[in-house]
Amino acid sequence: MKENVLDILMYLFENYMDEGPEFHPDQESLTTELTQAGFAKREISKAFSWLEDLSTLRAQAVQAPCNGGSARALRHYTALEMEKLNEECRGFMLFMEQGGVLDSPTRELVIDRVMALEIEELSLEQLKWVMLMVLFNQPDQDYAYSVLEDLVFDEMQGHLH
Repeated sequence: MKENVLDILMYLFENYMDEGPEFHPDQESLTTELTQAGFAKREISKAFSWLEDLSTLRAQAVQAPCNGGSARALRHYTALEMEKLNEECRGFMLFMEQGGVLDSPTRELVIDRVMALEIEELSLEQLKWVMLMVLFNQPDQDYAYSVLEDLVFDEMQGHLH
């Protein structure tokens, strides 16, 4: 089974999201659980680093909030970002931004976290999970999180039936 960091993050999120953003379990016990679930220790370590970086970026954003830029501003993606985020993903992010679910700083955080993943090209479903994890960890993003959560979990229900 070839699992990647995103699979581990999704597993953690699905199993522990009810605990809230302030939940800080013992990494050792989580590593044991994840290993028993079939994940490789190297990938588990990378997933913990990804989460730690998200926490650090969140703290930096709280300390130095920005004004979010102009509502009419367009985001230009680098070639590397365009390789990882296909047109469908970029369009979805723009749609979420225009719908008020993402603001500019949160969009940038999503892009940062996507680029930190060792995946060549993200699917739209994977992007939604990254967005969900980022929004879950952002203060004052309850509405945005609930909108995206409904999208992700409604689609999951649709695939199960």
